[in-house]
Amino acid sequence: MLFNSLEYAYLLIGSVFAYWLAAEHRQLRIVLLLIASYFFYASWNAKYLALIFMSSSLDYFVGKLLAQEAKPAKRKALLAVSATINLGILATFKYFNFFSHEIARALSFAGLETSPAHLDVLLPVGISFYTFQTLSYTIDIYRDKLTPARSYTQYLLYVSFFPQLVAGPIVRARDLLPQLERRPSLTSFEGSQALWRIGVGLAKKAIIADYLGAHIVDPVFGNPQMYSSLETLVAVYAYAFQIYADFSAYSDIAIGSAMLLGIKIPENFNAPYRAANLREFWERWHISLSTWLRDYLYIPLGGSRKGRVRTYVNLMITMLLGGLWHGAAMTFVVWGAIHGCALVVTRFLQRAADKHRIPSSIRKPVGVFLTFHVVVAAWVFFRARTFDNAFEVFGSLFSGTFDTANIPTSVIGVLVLAALSHWFPDRWLASAVRLYHSIPSVAQAAVLVAIVFVANFIARTEVQPFIYFQF
Repeated sequence: MLFNSLEYAYLLIGSVFAYWLAAEHRQLRIVLLLIASYFFYASWNAKYLALIFMSSSLDYFVGKLLAQEAKPAKRKALLAVSATINLGILATFKYFNFFSHEIARALSFAGLETSPAHLDVLLPVGISFYTFQTLSYTIDIYRDKLTPARSYTQYLLYVSFFPQLVAGPIVRARDLLPQLERRPSLTSFEGSQALWRIGVGLAKKAIIADYLGAHIVDPVFGNPQMYSSLETLVAVYAYAFQIYADFSAYSDIAIGSAMLLGIKIPENFNAPYRAANLREFWERWHISLSTWLRDYLYIPLGGSRKGRVRTYVNLMITMLLGGLWHGAAMTFVVWGAIHGCALVVTRFLQRAADKHRIPSSIRKPVGVFLTFHVVVAAWVFFRARTFDNAFEVFGSLFSGTFDTANIPTSVIGVLVLAALSHWFPDRWLASAVRLYHSIPSVAQAAVLVAIVFVANFIARTEVQPFIYFQF
């Protein structure tokens, strides 16, 4: 069930209607949302309901035991059980075949030929996201930063809450559980904001992400030798805006959907291509993941507290694992390595700029330009199917040919729209939201319906899945 489908619209409308009818009854509204969430997840593959239920149940009871246990050794053992089982499930479904093939490849270099073991299983949708949510829950209880969920069903809903279940944002228990406790509320302005976010998300997905993907990105990455340097360059830029529009669109729809239920989930994007350095980029891109990696990996490794060299090592480890989190392929590891190296270089250059007192009027525009192009270059490895495919794209990029026959004028128009909308002043967006709120509710709904029809008309006819569903 895709966010940009009528099936999701029916589920959301039905859930909102039932939820507000039961608003006075905490347990009933939680159960109704849990049923909707499990139905949503079952629409992908009903067999994996058992997996998310088992993972949720494990951490609920581990969390209870952690809160009751005072002995450090037993608390560590409980946390180890939770982490081992959750990461073991993730590793089995997502990484078993990857590591099996990589080990077999390494052995072949040593002269030992062996057939890699292979598991013929589908990747459970959203497993990377809900695994991180369950891990953060038990870790926070272990750190005495969180008290366990009040009820079993409440915790099951925290893990499976359908607006953000399959592609984030990654919500912390301390943010969502208290909201499930309180009686929900929704003002008319919040309702307008919710519809606005959903409408913007649908528009970004169809008009920008799907259109650029279908008309330039997929063709060029599918057969880069057939395209000129200029056409390939446009495709590489287009992918940068495709993945941003696609993923931020999902987050917009998730945030808007949750708002209609009186629930606030955190922002996940903040115009990342405006960033003046790689550190700022990760403060703006996939914020819920970058803060998770910071709080549960980078800081426990020592962060920046143990000297410059150790800081650089910690950055590299964090970004390598962050790359691997995105996908079981060496291309994702290289993507993470590029970002790790760039973060190290960023720290070095920031110190040098401070030492030589380079003015911000020079640092910022140069920094934005360089950061954007480092990110764009790294996206090639993220998008490519294989290293050969990535090198073919780079080869085409530097082939020195400048034909433009395969670049439709409409692609340039959409790409310009994507870039301009990314750099719109924030006050313009705020004014648009106020204008939308000022019109009657019926008109707001009509605008939302019009956006859906226009977006589907401009983009390709079939509904396209969101890119991050594969993670």
